[in-house]
Amino acid sequence: MSPRTPGLMLSLALAAMTAACSTVAPEPATPVVVTAGASSPQPIAGYDWHLTTHDGIARLAYGIAESDELKLAFECGAGSGTLQVLATAPSGTRLILLESGGDTERLTARSEPSELGEGDLLTAESPADAPVFQRFRRLGWLAQWIGDRREAYAPQPGSAADVDRFFALCD
Repeated sequence: MSPRTPGLMLSLALAAMTAACSTVAPEPATPVVVTAGASSPQPIAGYDWHLTTHDGIARLAYGIAESDELKLAFECGAGSGTLQVLATAPSGTRLILLESGGDTERLTARSEPSELGEGDLLTAESPADAPVFQRFRRLGWLAQWIGDRREAYAPQPGSAADVDRFFALCD
């Protein structure tokens, strides 16, 4: 485990647990599996993008508020232009595959057993201005390919602006 990983995992867990106002976590829902070529995905009940900032670090996490249910997260230092990408995936996975509105990105990741649940925690780095992230910033949704499944992560009404705010902090 890298020296930075425990803090990163704690940051993600805290971001996912403290980002929303509700005090009761909804029942976990299964992410929508969208076929290629489908229109914009719909939000999943209980799941959302959660933006937090602390000590010059911005975090954007997709999951269920106030729980350990986390699908994907990004972290950046203010003005750094570089994203730390974190994803949960089946054990043995070494690649994070992302898509938004037809733009795609393949990130080679470091992998270690997840302390947040089953499978592995993947970490990778990417420029914040990569085409897939710029499309995500404009559209508000992002999909992650896990094997041959595409899980689409769409914001709840009213929270799409947090995606743009996150990238503005990273620029």
